[in-house]
Amino acid sequence: MTTKSSTISGHIDLEKVRGFLFDVDGTLSDTDDHVVARITRFLNPVAWLWKHNNPHHFARWIVMSAETPATFLYSAAGRLGLDTKLSIFYSQISRRSHAKTPDHERFWVVNGVREMLDLLSKHYQIGVVSSREERTTLRFLEHFNFLPYLDVVVTAQTCDRTKPFPEPVLYAADRMGLTTEECVMVGDTILDIQAGKSAGAQTIGVLCGFGSERELRRAGADLIVSSTTDILTFLDID
Repeated sequence: MTTKSSTISGHIDLEKVRGFLFDVDGTLSDTDDHVVARITRFLNPVAWLWKHNNPHHFARWIVMSAETPATFLYSAAGRLGLDTKLSIFYSQISRRSHAKTPDHERFWVVNGVREMLDLLSKHYQIGVVSSREERTTLRFLEHFNFLPYLDVVVTAQTCDRTKPFPEPVLYAADRMGLTTEECVMVGDTILDIQAGKSAGAQTIGVLCGFGSERELRRAGADLIVSSTTDILTFLDID
């Protein structure tokens, strides 16, 4: 593996890899930066309230801080057997909030993801493992025409338990005809890393989403990169 500036730390054993599994929010979807931008616009008029007068940095801190309780909520719900109910609740809220919003105003993609999927799909099995509910996951994938590149799509409703439990990763690997040891789970939160690790897959944490380097490292990510498309740096493919 060649070390590039996009690498934070870690190593992936590429000789074992036959498939990649991607989270959606913060990994394929550029959700994080757009949320930060919206908060920044809201904070701009009162930037004088904090020391360095940089609402973007403060907005980023708000989004990063919000990830910890959200991660805990999903993890606790799964352990209590309530993750399905939580997903249904999220689905209902999502449908109401998105009903009047055009797709182009709420669907964003990480730069270079389409080209990455196109290239990867020629050499590896590709899947999506998301904690989103099925409807919005498929709408996002259809909006950017990603479905032709994918061999499996796993959502919050696919398995009895969602991330951080291993079931979604196990299911995806099975549908692709692979063992989990032949898969790499790519995501931006500790939920993604925990699900991948507990299923026996290698894991890559990306810093273009909601998780911090410290969180991903502590969760045991095998490799941490700046952005999702940086994984191409380590693959000898054309």
